[in-house]
Order: sequence, then structure tokens, then C-alpha cells
Amino acid sequence: MRLLSFRRYDETRVGVLVDGLVLDTVAAYKRVYGDDRAPHWLHSMRSLISLGAEGLEFLSRLVAKARSLEEAGGVFLRQEEIEFLPPVPDPRKVLCVAANYVSHGKELEIKVPEKPYFFVKLPNTLIGHNAPIIAPRTSSMIDYEVELAVIIGRRCKYVSRRDAMDCVFGYTVFNDISFRDKQFPPGWPKQLNPYGQNWVLGKSLDTAAPCGPYIVTADELGSPYPLRLTLRVNGEVRQDGVTTDMFHRIDALIEYVSDGITLEPGDIIATGTPAGVAAASGKSYLKPGDVVEAEVERIGVLRNSVVAE
Repeated sequence: MRLLSFRRYDETRVGVLVDGLVLDTVAAYKRVYGDDRAPHWLHSMRSLISLGAEGLEFLSRLVAKARSLEEAGGVFLRQEEIEFLPPVPDPRKVLCVAANYVSHGKELEIKVPEKPYFFVKLPNTLIGHNAPIIAPRTSSMIDYEVELAVIIGRRCKYVSRRDAMDCVFGYTVFNDISFRDKQFPPGWPKQLNPYGQNWVLGKSLDTAAPCGPYIVTADELGSPYPLRLTLRVNGEVRQDGVTTDMFHRIDALIEYVSDGITLEPGDIIATGTPAGVAAASGKSYLKPGDVVEAEVERIGVLRNSVVAE
């Protein structure tokens, strides 16, 4: 199943992609059941995920009933007419992994860490498909990183690698926008800063985490290996890799980060990026007017334009 969050009538709603159209689950519920008050979890992806298999089973029944409606106007919408939100608009945590692809480590001339190296993105970073990436006044080195993101499906802690994949609800496309002139201290890496890189300003300026368009549930996607990851800027391919290049795979990431941190439904883990980032490839950094397309095989294309602040 392919799920998304979108805005309609100033409300956040959960959608299901059906034959290229978006099923407005709130509108469908009202039409099918004759009830003007749809359940709150049709307005909240995080709440829907918390229901687990029960929620997906209900959505399957709702899709079938909506398809059988004699008049389905306003229930199925064209993707062009909706405002995409991040698939999970309000995750409790956005966890990202640095230097997790062997090819990316090589291009940066660094060794992949023996244990996963996590940093976080703040909530202000999240934007959806087609939303603008803001080029801030204070940065001129805006970079891109296409990533496969994992959506956690249940509350869990101290997860073993053996059980880790059972905690995965689904997957989406993630673009880890970075501001290299803020991330790297002056003189880096030859002149080391005792406090390391500036992960907050380097990674968490506004709109620095486009994600979407959809969550593809784990049962529909199947194995996340291998999946091809591609990033294009104005049609030019900048990154082209596969998930089998991950050094620390998803089960290892979940085991490591849940060692003392409770993961919750809707939490996002961005799993790293392949080679080709501007900081290492010599390609130009992003600038206003650019169109960035991040694509993960069997999930979709996440498209965002860069605009001046």
C-alpha cells in the first residue's frame, strides 16, 4: 500500500494512492459510512501507523468500498490537485546516519565509522513533495543527499538485529539537504575543531528535509536491497547508487539507535547517501531556480524547487 499525507480544506488528511489517484480517506469515510466525523487517525499518519495491521486492514476495506461507489466525485483526487505534506508530518524523531555508504566515504576520503554515526534533524526541516527548498540568506553551499528513509511502525526499545525489521512500517524517499559552509568549521578538515562539525546549523535550517511523496508499506516493498537511488538537478544525474552499498544495514541501524532510545510509530531513520554530493564531486551547489529530483526505485520521485529566501 502507498500512503501519503496531504492538506485539504485546511485539514491534514491521510491518502492512499489507488491506480494513480489519491483516495481522500476522510471524504471516503464520510461517504461510505454516512458519518460526518471521520476517525482522528484518518487525519494523522502517526496515529494510523500506531494502529498497526488493524489500520492497514481498515484502509484496504475502505479502498474497496470507495471503488464500489456509484458516485465517487471528491473521493478520488488527481495528484496534481493536492498539496503534499511530509508523509509523517509530525514525527517524534528524525534520525539520520552520516557516511553510511562505502562510495560516499571514499569520495569524502574518510573511513566509514565502525559503529553507525547518528545525528538528528529538527522538525522545522520537514517539507513534502513539490514544496520549496529555501535557500537561506546565510548559506551559499547548499548540498543534496538522496536517501532511503525507514518509517518505524511500533514502539520499541533495545531491539535485536534479528527482530529489527519487524519494527519497520514502511519506506519513503528522503533528501538530506546540507549547508556545508555552516557544517564544516573554517579550515576543515586540515584544521580540526575540537568540537567537530556543526550538525545543527549544517543540517537543520528550515526546509532541509524534503521527504515523500509516499510511504510504501514494508509488505508491499519487500526487501530494501537492492534499490537504486538517483538524484537529479535540473535533469542532470548527480547521484546514482544502490542500497547494497550501505555499510550498516537497516537492521543494524535500528539495533544500534534503539539501545536506550525508545523508537515510536512514525519516527524516521534516514539511512545514508551514495557518492555524488556537491561537496565531494566538484558539481555546483544548489541555487534558486534549481529543480531537485530524488528517486528511490519502487518508491517514487521526490521533487522540490529551490527558492531564494
